[in-house]
Amino acid sequence: MSAITAPAPPAREAPPLTAQLAQAIAARHGRPRSFGDGEAEAFAPAVLEKARLCLLDFLACALEARNLPWSRQAAALAEATGPCSIVGRRDRALAADAAFANAVAGLGLVREDMHAGAVAHLGVVVWPAVLALAEARECRLGAALDAAVIGYEVGAKLGRAMVTPEFSRYFRPTGFIGPAAAAAAGAALLRLDAARTGSALGLAANMASGLNQWPHSGADDMFFHPGLAVRNGLTALRLAELGAHGSPGALDGAAGLLTAMRPDHAPPPITLFAEAPEILSVFFKPVPVCNFAQTPALAAIDLVRTDTPNPDAIRGVTVRVSRAARLYPGCDHAGPFARVLQAKMSIQYAVAEALLRGRIDEASYGALHDARRLALAARIEVVADDDLTAAFPGRQGARVEVRLEDGRRLARSLADVVAADAERVRARFHAAAIDALETQDAATGIAAAIDGPADGAVAALMALTRG
Repeated sequence: MSAITAPAPPAREAPPLTAQLAQAIAARHGRPRSFGDGEAEAFAPAVLEKARLCLLDFLACALEARNLPWSRQAAALAEATGPCSIVGRRDRALAADAAFANAVAGLGLVREDMHAGAVAHLGVVVWPAVLALAEARECRLGAALDAAVIGYEVGAKLGRAMVTPEFSRYFRPTGFIGPAAAAAAGAALLRLDAARTGSALGLAANMASGLNQWPHSGADDMFFHPGLAVRNGLTALRLAELGAHGSPGALDGAAGLLTAMRPDHAPPPITLFAEAPEILSVFFKPVPVCNFAQTPALAAIDLVRTDTPNPDAIRGVTVRVSRAARLYPGCDHAGPFARVLQAKMSIQYAVAEALLRGRIDEASYGALHDARRLALAARIEVVADDDLTAAFPGRQGARVEVRLEDGRRLARSLADVVAADAERVRARFHAAAIDALETQDAATGIAAAIDGPADGAVAALMALTRG
């Protein structure tokens, strides 16, 4: 008689990605914190130190950009008085309105922090969400820092899984991953349970938005993408708090966000904090231009400092970059330049400015129609380099090759972007804070609060940003 073999049990399907992320977030924010009960911090000191520096950099950008047109427009949308601060202004607003305005101002200089692997600016969605919620709900700095680290982690992991050069031809990465990053940070700050956190992430995935048509004309759309992302993330979070049920498969289901946007329609597995926290991979831009123009600009500045070529003797320039840099909308544009944002995206404009002035700052955008600058930009060719493409996103290298009228050739290469260090971030913050708030005491007080004890009140910190 033959043996009877029992049928194998059906394979257990993995939980949907929203549930996996929610469980990881709830487990992380559920750890006790030293400022309340004498237990261990949720993250290592080096991680929290990076979070503090990211916050300082975000406030520096928002303060310096406070009077730019898009910052004023975003702040003007706040119609009701509330408990939350709009950075650099006396106004106080409801959380969603304050977060919208602060996100737009944070991106206003195009000098916001950068995560190369996600091709996204995480600080301009994470910090506005965390600061507005923490101020409204009377949270402590330590909880806000922990929540921000989680927001950076979720945003970076989703960006790595979704964003490719082909994706970026049409869609703005920050606008697509921003709602989930903001919702994740908010869920961690408010200590939502895993079920509500999963619903917040699912709802936020439905709110992804942002087209990359704006670089073709330099229109203002991009400035508002992070504002929409953080407002949508906070809306998803509030709905989940109230009991709304977000689709568990909104990220990796048959019609989920990652499934729809990936070329292979096959979302990869995502594990939070499997390696070093993603916030440690964030860098601070040294100059106020698009991420992909950073290294070419720095290479050109270095070439000018060492070889001092006569700009009028330049007959041609070749800039070698990664394929991602060349294909990103607006980066390979030699002019003309109708608007500031069009120039800030252009590799040609950045390199021309560097070769003419030996530096790039906000004064670089005061004369977009300058004939000398336009003529030089028109002689700059941007080329995708195989080796630089293979190194991206781990490294963002570039090579600038200059041909002079006497036949000489000058070149400068950088294997990676040279990020602004902590000293420079702090110097930029103090300069922006003193200019905006018109007092050394406020600038010093903000920095001291950010560097201070974890049990400091976020509301007290934000009050200082209003002057």
